[in-house]
Amino acid sequence: MIIKLQTPRLILRQWQESDYPAFIEMGQDPEVMRYFPALLTPEQSLQFIEKVTRQIEQHGWGLWAVELKENKEFIGFIGLQPQPELFEFSPCIEIGWRLAKKFWHHGYATEGAKAVLKHAFRNLRLDMVVSFTACLNTPSERVMQRLGMEKVREFDHPLLPPEHALSKHVLYEIQRSDYLHIPFC
Repeated sequence: MIIKLQTPRLILRQWQESDYPAFIEMGQDPEVMRYFPALLTPEQSLQFIEKVTRQIEQHGWGLWAVELKENKEFIGFIGLQPQPELFEFSPCIEIGWRLAKKFWHHGYATEGAKAVLKHAFRNLRLDMVVSFTACLNTPSERVMQRLGMEKVREFDHPLLPPEHALSKHVLYEIQRSDYLHIPFC
């Protein structure tokens, strides 16, 4: 069963073909992709959508497409993604988000991620959720902190050469036992 989550302002749902053009545009926006090694080609964006759509079909959850309740406009994605083997801290479940620039600074990433964590710990009964980003990506790190996640350490991303500006990453995590003691949950 495919899960759909709702918050006061957002709907997190399975991807739709109408989301594709806006997501392709996000992948080619240098500001949106600032903390990633490269912009995405349209083909890479479509491959990403195909992959996460399959994960949602398989698990019932994943990196959901996000739309605004008020007008059904696609704004990006927020959700969970299995990380089975790439990192030294794998296997794990990662929470992540990416929003189009015009939707930054409205609290949407935090609002959607809170709903995702609630689902992860209360419904999926996960023991832990992690999040990570390039150390330079302080906006995403602030979202992790607002979610009650704790910084665990820094690490070098295994797919980037050590001298790359984005190689150094920060790892955050939250345990179910800690989540249940956060006032907003």
